Amino acid sequence: MGSVFEKLWRLGPAVFVFKAIIAAIVADGLLLAFIFIRRAYRKRFFAKRDKHVFELRQQWDALISGRLSYDRWREKAFDRRIVEAMALDAFEAAGPAESARLLKFMRASGLIEKRIFEAQRLTGWRRMRALVALGRTRAPEGVPALAEALRDRHVEIRLAALRGLGRTACPQAAEEILAWVGESGLTVPALPLQSALIQCCAERPQLLLPFVKQAEGPLREIMGRVLGEVATPALGMELLQFVGDEREELRAAAARAMSHLDTAMAFDALSELAEDRTWFVRLRAIIGIGNLVDPRAIPTLLKGLSDSNRLVRLRAAEALVHFRAVMVPVFQQVIELRDRYGLHAYLTAIENAGLRERLESQMQSSQIDAEEMRRLQSVLQTGSLPPEEPELAETAANQRESGP
Repeated sequence: MGSVFEKLWRLGPAVFVFKAIIAAIVADGLLLAFIFIRRAYRKRFFAKRDKHVFELRQQWDALISGRLSYDRWREKAFDRRIVEAMALDAFEAAGPAESARLLKFMRASGLIEKRIFEAQRLTGWRRMRALVALGRTRAPEGVPALAEALRDRHVEIRLAALRGLGRTACPQAAEEILAWVGESGLTVPALPLQSALIQCCAERPQLLLPFVKQAEGPLREIMGRVLGEVATPALGMELLQFVGDEREELRAAAARAMSHLDTAMAFDALSELAEDRTWFVRLRAIIGIGNLVDPRAIPTLLKGLSDSNRLVRLRAAEALVHFRAVMVPVFQQVIELRDRYGLHAYLTAIENAGLRERLESQMQSSQIDAEEMRRLQSVLQTGSLPPEEPELAETAANQRESGP
């Protein structure tokens, strides 16, 4: 025994190195074997799936119409998953008639009821998968199951349910989301909530009004953004209360709906909002004033040409070209602003609207002296301000150059 231990002692670390090499070789061999087996299995799986997809696609019309018995594929889990995936993919590009046909098929085949059951009974990633599939069907009967999942303790499940409700884009889903938010507050990121509410409230934006009035903090800001996106002319009178609101999103929502109200009422509100400190509120107000096509709006639109924000200037210019009967006086007032950015915006709007020839024709027929005619033609051709007092124009332009 002593001689054996003595020999091992003399070998020293070499034995352990040899064993480590053997173990590494065996481990590498097992890993390679696993990789090859997995690749072979996946290759066989995808080949089998491709074959079944092709066979089912050849019978798709018969399958959707119900001429092909549901028992031929529904009792086989492999085929059932394929049929459901094909139907859900078809939903993405289907028109109203085809969507109704696909929804009828999924109801008749029991696929929707199966997903509703899974969304209510399963847990973890299986429940999340069922919620995603249920949302893609856009079936109204799936809304209660999706609403129930909003109260799950896992944020991933809540997000899957929220996105599913957003896909349905129906007022019932909006009511469920708003009720849940009223109970639980803001328990998910703002962007998914905002997106879901925009989709679901587009048909009935008035659902938002009670919650906007009651909400506070970040949640009221989100509600204001949603209302600003979905506000319609029908809400004009009710949105007047938000013209002076502290939240700029609500002021923007009010501006969005004002342009379709009674002209006198809308003009006063939009003129006030066009002076707002927030650029996108001014933008919405300028767009609304432009939609009124009221000559009283010309001074406000001219002031918008000198705005610090480029988008406001462009929208003001686009609104000014609608006054085609007074293009020459408007053009003269644009030049008098001594703002090269505003001038460029107006000339761009003229070109985009194809009104350059009309402006030139009105200049020729207008009662202006020869010197003024040369000045207007020079500005129109060169796109630059007249040479007199150029430092004023540069000073005004530099003051606005830092604007967004």
